[in-house]
Amino acid sequence: MSEKAKRTRETTGRLDKLQMFEGKEIRSAWVEEEEDWYFSVVDVVGVLSQSSNPRNYWKVLKKRLIDEGSQLVAECNQLKMQSAKDGKYYQTDAANTEQILRLIQSIPSPKAEPFKLWLAQVGKDRIDEVFDPELAIERAISYYRRKGYTEEWISQRLFSIRIRKNLTFEWSERGVKTNAEYAILTNDIYQAWSDMAAREYKDFEGLSKESLRDNMSDMELALSALAEATTAEIERAIDPDMFSEHREVAKSGGEVAGVARFAAEKKIGHSVISPQTAPDFGRLVAEVVEVQAIEE
Repeated sequence: MSEKAKRTRETTGRLDKLQMFEGKEIRSAWVEEEEDWYFSVVDVVGVLSQSSNPRNYWKVLKKRLIDEGSQLVAECNQLKMQSAKDGKYYQTDAANTEQILRLIQSIPSPKAEPFKLWLAQVGKDRIDEVFDPELAIERAISYYRRKGYTEEWISQRLFSIRIRKNLTFEWSERGVKTNAEYAILTNDIYQAWSDMAAREYKDFEGLSKESLRDNMSDMELALSALAEATTAEIERAIDPDMFSEHREVAKSGGEVAGVARFAAEKKIGHSVISPQTAPDFGRLVAEVVEVQAIEE
């Protein structure tokens, strides 16, 4: 695998947002699994350098940084971000707050200090959410409402987030640390209850970078939460040590939800795993609202 491919992130739980700095758009993404904001490097370079061609400016700057032995370019990730020109998503060099602050030191600009203050405000908002979780909850609720989800689905999704947090806490307490390990265990859970790994599940729903759970039905969310809640309980009960033991626990937790899934499908007569995605849910909500308006 190439270094570029290694640095390209497949992310879940991602919230894309256009941040504004002095009237200029800065594309950004909050990556839930890393709990960090990533910013488009080209957008930041454009604001700071005031160059008419920020992409070329960044290309030249990258070469200079590499020649100087800086690790900044190697540490930058790539995320798919939406282009303002055609609305399509393209792989884009992205950096977190720490990396952007290091980049600022390489760009002579009178806008550097105001930009640092702006980044500090972005960070403060997130820290405020850490100390007051209700702010994060309000942000999530607002995000899902804008996408057209029902209040009932939003409540279910927030519950699933809490269950997931509890599970990752149990894993981290027992030595599971890396994103790769979390991904393997999560795949074990999905495979056990849905017969699909996370990537296969996303392919089934026609998703690429989008969050899988944000595109689940109520039943799918319930089964996913049951699988992860059960896994967390088994983790606490047997206190596994080796990673192979964590994998067995993950499979066991998923199997419990798998039994519930097959029992439900037997009763209702069809699969509970739905190919519907977030846009489908949004259209359903819009149709219900339109019907109610006509009836009234």
